[in-house]
Amino acid sequence: MQQRKNPQVPSAAASSTGDAPTGWFGRPSTARILPFAIYMAFVAVADLLQRFGWSADDLRWLYAVKIGAVLAALWAYRRSYSELGWRTMGGNVIVQSFVVGIVVLVLWVNLDAAWMLAGESAGFNPTDATGRIDWTLVAVRIAGAALVVPVMEELFWRSFLLRWLHDRQFLKVYPNQVGFVALAISSVLFGVEHNQWFAGVVAGLGYGLLYMRTGNLWAPILAHAVTNGLLGAWIVGTGAWTYW
Repeated sequence: MQQRKNPQVPSAAASSTGDAPTGWFGRPSTARILPFAIYMAFVAVADLLQRFGWSADDLRWLYAVKIGAVLAALWAYRRSYSELGWRTMGGNVIVQSFVVGIVVLVLWVNLDAAWMLAGESAGFNPTDATGRIDWTLVAVRIAGAALVVPVMEELFWRSFLLRWLHDRQFLKVYPNQVGFVALAISSVLFGVEHNQWFAGVVAGLGYGLLYMRTGNLWAPILAHAVTNGLLGAWIVGTGAWTYW
């Protein structure tokens, strides 16, 4: 049976428990929300520290701490992610994922008209006072963006929120059952998370449709990783630090 006709099937354990009230930290929803909430909390902390006079140089290593905290949360909940159980994607799905990832990247660096932006982004500049690039910071940034962020965000935006908007018992929802309204709402919210909100909406639609079509969360994770990894390389190559 071809994979696109065999959508992700919730595990028997997940289907039977749903979002049972076993304590907030024990809920399936929490396992997918908390890593994302930690990530966003660090964004808020960085903004607050800058308002209190901390310079970008003072906060150079905050991203590494943020990624470490997110990774720790993902590891703590690793047994909760039934949708991350490895399923062979097949060449066709892998190609689709790479195509979506590359298309999103191309659109991301071009959809930058004033009305497509929400405020200004200071980005992240890994150069020192002499203009030399700190390659350790670059490596941490790209590794976090390409390896950790896609897993964390796809678990929240696609596996949880997209399905939850369709049915509160989200673990019972097959990806291809999700309707357009849930896809549209989750994509708009995904866009709002980013300074480039319009590009974010487009990316959310791309990743969401890929998940719904393949039924395999690893497909949008791979696409997201391709986008972020190549974007990091493009940023370093062009010096367009505001995209970080």
